[in-house]
Amino acid sequence: MLDLNAINVGLMLMASTLAGLVDAIVGGGGLIMVPSLFGLFPQAVPATLLGTNKAASIWGTGWAAWQYAKRVCLPSARLLGAMAAAMTGGLIGAWLATQVPAQRFRVALPMVLAAVWAYTLWRKDMGHEHAPHWSHRQEAALATVLGGTVGFYDGLFGPGTGSFFVFALVRGLGWDFLHASAAAKRLNFATNLASLAWFIPHGHVAWALSLPMAVANVAGSSIGTHLALKHGTRFVRTVFLLVVGALILKTAWDAWRLIGL
Repeated sequence: MLDLNAINVGLMLMASTLAGLVDAIVGGGGLIMVPSLFGLFPQAVPATLLGTNKAASIWGTGWAAWQYAKRVCLPSARLLGAMAAAMTGGLIGAWLATQVPAQRFRVALPMVLAAVWAYTLWRKDMGHEHAPHWSHRQEAALATVLGGTVGFYDGLFGPGTGSFFVFALVRGLGWDFLHASAAAKRLNFATNLASLAWFIPHGHVAWALSLPMAVANVAGSSIGTHLALKHGTRFVRTVFLLVVGALILKTAWDAWRLIGL
């Protein structure tokens, strides 16, 4: 059971709003929401905190995906395979997470994120223009591979999934940051749905907390989507660099504590 006192709930609603705002722009809302849950409810079962996070954040992700769909034209048919692969990868990753310790991923993650951040900073033109360079069939196939790979990572470990989706679509398909962020919302929604397919039947969602968090997350998501659509791809790229930079610091600190340096 969670200690749902007024202070804890209020702090989580604030965290959920901010997470929804950041996540709607470029992903990375879990950087805010998950540490907040673990910090405010240290006695809770970790799986319940993760399930509660997914049950709240999926609403903000879905809302952002719908808002983007009204303003950003995406090849929906070519993303169906990617969404299915993301769900499948998420389920497989979630199962494997129960079999393999995650410590090695915690140590490697900041290095991977640092490489993504440095490459994006170095390639200043990357993601500014929407210039897909594959045929429709090739794009669909590559998007499916990317969806399955990042979806598997989300199920297995998770931090930075939305940002990985954005980077993969920009670098792999030649999309700009705005289109990539719009598509990432659909793919992230699919991976969240796959995770909840395991968390809900096993009773790992605290609905009394996740439902008000969902409302707050949608409110933040509305603000973030509006900002991204108003300011365009350069704004999204800037936020991407800031969020990935924060992820590097957070995951590096986690790895530092894990290996006892």
